[in-house]
Amino acid sequence: MYTNILLATDGSAHSKRAIEETLKMVDPYKNHVRIDLIYVVDGETSKEDVLKYGDSHTASMKRKEKFFDTLSFIEERGMKADVIIQHGEPAETIIEYANAHEYDCVVAGSRGKNKLQTWMLGSVSHKLVKYIQAPVIVVK
Repeated sequence: MYTNILLATDGSAHSKRAIEETLKMVDPYKNHVRIDLIYVVDGETSKEDVLKYGDSHTASMKRKEKFFDTLSFIEERGMKADVIIQHGEPAETIIEYANAHEYDCVVAGSRGKNKLQTWMLGSVSHKLVKYIQAPVIVVK
């Protein structure tokens, strides 16, 4: 059983299924299970969020709010959870973060919101599988 999982999420349907599958992989009765959700804000999304919310502080708060329900859902099952917001190119940022920490595995959806990735296995998930040093589970 996994006890320390990094879950890459972007709010897409694939990442929501990844959350559901992640919860199936852990023993909810073990109180030392930790699931970190990592969300990477790329430059375009960052600009859009600031324009939408008026300033970067509010945009940051709204990003974290997107995951409150997921965090509560995980914590209600006795597990620890946190949201890690990073800025940069999603694949490289997740790879760097995952390899700098000790995770039992990394879970990601097979495709994200990026329109260029809709015709094949998402380039982000492909890079994660290739470069992350821990096991990577891709959920379709």
